[in-house]
Amino acid sequence: MQQLLTTTLTGLTLGMVYAAFALALVLIWRSTRIVNFAQAPMAMITTYVALVLIDAGLSYWVGFVVALVSGFVLGAVLERVVIRPVEGKAHINAVIVTLGLFIVLHAVAALVFGARYRSFPAPFGVRGFEVGGVTVALTGFGVFTIVSVVVVMLLLVALFRGTDLGLRMRAAAFDQEVARLLGVKVGRMLTLGWALAALVGSLSGLLIAGGGLVHPSYMDGVVVYGFVAAVLGGLDSPVGAVVGGLVLGLSLSLVSGFVGAELVPLAALVILVAVLLLRPGGLFAHVQERRV
Repeated sequence: MQQLLTTTLTGLTLGMVYAAFALALVLIWRSTRIVNFAQAPMAMITTYVALVLIDAGLSYWVGFVVALVSGFVLGAVLERVVIRPVEGKAHINAVIVTLGLFIVLHAVAALVFGARYRSFPAPFGVRGFEVGGVTVALTGFGVFTIVSVVVVMLLLVALFRGTDLGLRMRAAAFDQEVARLLGVKVGRMLTLGWALAALVGSLSGLLIAGGGLVHPSYMDGVVVYGFVAAVLGGLDSPVGAVVGGLVLGLSLSLVSGFVGAELVPLAALVILVAVLLLRPGGLFAHVQERRV
């Protein structure tokens, strides 16, 4: 019973970490219709920015805020300088560019920050809570992670469903020509989409790094699991990203705890294939009716 509780709580926290990254993928997809494979190294760069400030003697929260602002600026700059020349062309062009960015940002981080492992602090305790004399696998930082992801999910739902800005961003993503005819500043909306997605990605990088070790490749493994979580819930749904992250985190934690850690990657692949075969649009996909 104790092992089941520990495994479940570990899966809950892990699932929220995957959900944080999946939310960034959902945001960039909904606002630009691009899957950004450079999301992980972008988050890694901003995490290093926070670490440099913290090591310089500033508080964790100063580094936290500066990292989020840096992510926002980095996303906007990359969209303007690197992505803008291939926007409006074949979607594969933008995907290839993001893969190139993945490699370039890793190299830049290794040159600027070094390739050694460095400890990243956590604002809250990383020791499990004591309940009835038993230590459970839920930490203060884990609670902070869960609350942060839920808040971001609610904000994204409110943005896309309840604001004119969210509607303009979605219109610019679906059909740029029609959106321009309707008076939407498409360029600004695409830049904003990249900036907001990079901000959310920076948050995921900080949550993953908290209380652990960072290096230029520390986010790479999250790319796969975050993408599976986004596909599982549906690339168009912020709620689906969180649910997908939770389902994936709990499933992989149970596999690791009761079957074997070496089977975790295989389990993730099985979940991804099953979703693509049974419900390609994800668990929260909306079936649209069309008159024929």
